[in-house]
Amino acid sequence: MTADERMEMLREGVRASLPEIDDIVDPSLRAGVIEVHARALAETEYDHIEDIPPCGIPGSPPMKRGTQADHYRGVARIAVAMADELERVVGAFGVDHDLLIAGALCHDVGKAYEFSPRNRARWEGDRLHHGLPAVRHPVYGVHLGLQVGLPEGVIHCIGAHSLHGEGSFVEASLEARIVQYADIAFWEMLETAGLVEKEAGGRSVEDALMGR
Repeated sequence: MTADERMEMLREGVRASLPEIDDIVDPSLRAGVIEVHARALAETEYDHIEDIPPCGIPGSPPMKRGTQADHYRGVARIAVAMADELERVVGAFGVDHDLLIAGALCHDVGKAYEFSPRNRARWEGDRLHHGLPAVRHPVYGVHLGLQVGLPEGVIHCIGAHSLHGEGSFVEASLEARIVQYADIAFWEMLETAGLVEKEAGGRSVEDALMGR
């Protein structure tokens, strides 16, 4: 398979994994979301988003059922639902729905890099000089977004989505704030419902994501 054939295969896989892409009105933004996920996968051993372990970060408790693609989709659907229902109550309050959907679908695009077994082995083999990880997924996601030319509002959602991490150092946009809470809600609801594995020490998903 040539590099071009592999990229087209990856793009088709992204379309199948994230059907909410079709809810984005702007065709160039739809194409950008597909491209950034395909580029993320192309740099790793993964062929599909579903191949990435279904965890918040490497080593955190995984979902008992569902995939990483389900997480991306779930965050997008929660984010849109929050915006839509609040608009029903208070009226329009300035949300750019295309940016919101794209930002939510792309918020964890850097996870393929952070979870890559090849990268993990390199970092764990020389933590002194590489760190662990060398780059977290929000930061690498920004790199990918810039490479494919995603709008700054989407790139901001990617970089700022970790409310207790990188997102704590910036003033979040409206769309990024919604994505932050949708992301947290996804993990908190699944954990409360017993749909996330428990660690032996009882560490929660939030503890893992905050490094506690």
